[in-house]
Amino acid sequence: MQLLCDIPSGTEVLVHICCAPDASYGVRALRERFNVTGFFYNPNIDSREEFRKRLRATLDLQEKDPFSLVVGAGGEEGWEDAARGLEGEPERGRRCEACVRLRMRGTARKAADLGMPAFGTVLTVSPKKDAAMVNRVGREEAERSGLRFVEADLKKGDGYLKSVRASKEMGLYRQRYCGCRYSMR
Repeated sequence: MQLLCDIPSGTEVLVHICCAPDASYGVRALRERFNVTGFFYNPNIDSREEFRKRLRATLDLQEKDPFSLVVGAGGEEGWEDAARGLEGEPERGRRCEACVRLRMRGTARKAADLGMPAFGTVLTVSPKKDAAMVNRVGREEAERSGLRFVEADLKKGDGYLKSVRASKEMGLYRQRYCGCRYSMR
């Protein structure tokens, strides 16, 4: 993991969780420095069945490696609005950025509601996500909300491989796409 911020150790941080495999490493790594509460918030997931699978896997992870967890709901209409006109964009393109922005904005709002001074995400564990873009969007949403963003590239130092190993050891559901119906191609 490579941390790119100067947020003090012990700070309460709300960490957006996209899926249990990324969280299996990301939450653990961030807990080494911060007081982490996970936030499962993913209005981009294409079906109720897929959403339930990912939520169940996150709850399973929480049971096996305990951490505080908040489950977010709603936002699907906002995601549809954000993705409209960007359906043909490739993974890591403008649709991805709009989706990340929506989820970072939701995470920032929830952190503010909970009285937490900072937020972050485990999205940067995935090699399919552009860590520089995720961190830029996170910084922008933090500035907009008056909070701090935990900038990190969690795939550094073999973070992705550690997440694969940890999620397999725990028997967690591993999806094959980011969650949005356009990424299934």
